Amino acid sequence: MRPFNSRVTHPTPAERVLSILTAAHSMTVVSDGHDPIEVHRLDGTSAMGHIHLHAPPEARPEHPGTRVPVRLELTDIAPTPVRERMRARVTVTGLLLAEYSTESAASTCMEFGQAVIDDHDGRAFVTHAELRRTDPDPIATREAAMLTHLMDGHGELVPLLLRLAQPQPHKGMVRVLPLAMDRYGLTLRLEYPGSHRDVRLPFPKPVGRIDQAGPQIHSLLSAARRASHRNQLLT
Repeated sequence: MRPFNSRVTHPTPAERVLSILTAAHSMTVVSDGHDPIEVHRLDGTSAMGHIHLHAPPEARPEHPGTRVPVRLELTDIAPTPVRERMRARVTVTGLLLAEYSTESAASTCMEFGQAVIDDHDGRAFVTHAELRRTDPDPIATREAAMLTHLMDGHGELVPLLLRLAQPQPHKGMVRVLPLAMDRYGLTLRLEYPGSHRDVRLPFPKPVGRIDQAGPQIHSLLSAARRASHRNQLLT
């Protein structure tokens, strides 16, 4: 966990991994010698809903029994129709006491090995201790709904936010869409005929509760309107 302050504008790799594990509705479970198992949760719950991750023991028992190496693969896809929608890949490796089965109603206990996240910032490794010290992002499970609502219900306001982009968009931009949102800010994707660029707009304050997200977005819009007014005065 890290303190909330205005200087923090991006989530840590551990925060990103925890958000993806919390919000993902599908994943692939891979065990050596077995076909991959696709897990889909269509009821709105997380694909990780009945897998419990725990730290490896400090000392191995003398007779550990059979342990099954397993790999969980999750893909973070933008909920809006941006170009190149994949935002990140997360791989969690560990051990199970038995083969994974989607038929089991009981919680599956998985001994955590490590998590790896690959995104536009590169590759980062996350330990179980880092995940335990990380607070869940209150926006994670609501991000998709909030972004699609912003785009479908208030799409005319998204270009206004470009007033806050630094540097300003180049000429020839085709469209701008919301790409991502977390407790620290909103990310827009600016698309050009043969390329794209992402712009990060930090919130004035990190979101501590989901009911704080709306006011933070309104704060960005108010700042964009003020910037627009200043530009008109200078022309």
